[in-house]
Amino acid sequence: MVDMLQSRYLSVLEAKTRDEFQVELVRFTRQLGFETFGAIAVVDHFLGEPEFITVDNTPDAYRATFSDRDKGKHDPVIQHCKRKSVPIIWDQATYTNADRGDMWEWQARFGYCCGISLALHMPEGRHFVLGVDRDQALPKDPAEVTRMVASLNLFAAYAQEAAARILVPASTGPDLPALTPRELEALRWTMEGKTAWEVGRILGISEQTAVRHVHNASRKLGCVNKHQAVLKALRLKLIW
Repeated sequence: MVDMLQSRYLSVLEAKTRDEFQVELVRFTRQLGFETFGAIAVVDHFLGEPEFITVDNTPDAYRATFSDRDKGKHDPVIQHCKRKSVPIIWDQATYTNADRGDMWEWQARFGYCCGISLALHMPEGRHFVLGVDRDQALPKDPAEVTRMVASLNLFAAYAQEAAARILVPASTGPDLPALTPRELEALRWTMEGKTAWEVGRILGISEQTAVRHVHNASRKLGCVNKHQAVLKALRLKLIW
């Protein structure tokens, strides 16, 4: 199961069209043990309303509700993702505790009984929301749920990179960030799966300095974590 999920991380990066992107999201969702998913790329505009680009496999009978932006203003899961970057594991109690039990009752008819959702908030007013849902309760084993959350979190970093390229292409090519040789080296070794301590040993620097190089590289690339930074550096051909 783990190997199959890991193969989806790289496969979603290879998607070239919206349809291919959706196919990879469906495969990952089902291998993780869920039926439906919703992926939303959001672009904030200084003047005007935010732009929402959605890819999902929502049942036709529920699509009108799923696409209703007003519903999102009252949905506790959407509101969590709007304000926080940590994943939310939700079920009926999430809605009843927010006095939205009627909302859960309606969506449960279409298989939206519980799930996991998260949001990545990037610089320049860009966001990526990814959620997976199913009609059965999540496993009772906390370790299994933790594995699901971790897999979704990592997959989201890859999916966000693909979404930025496929769904929200830049109108003009950005200037390449000016990363120092040390920052590039730290990213290369991070790409190989090395920890900050291992990168420090390889480069002959302290662990703290290695962390700082990766942090600076992530900031210059406009990324919120090292996984996104590595993926963006690969896409920009800064590392290989």
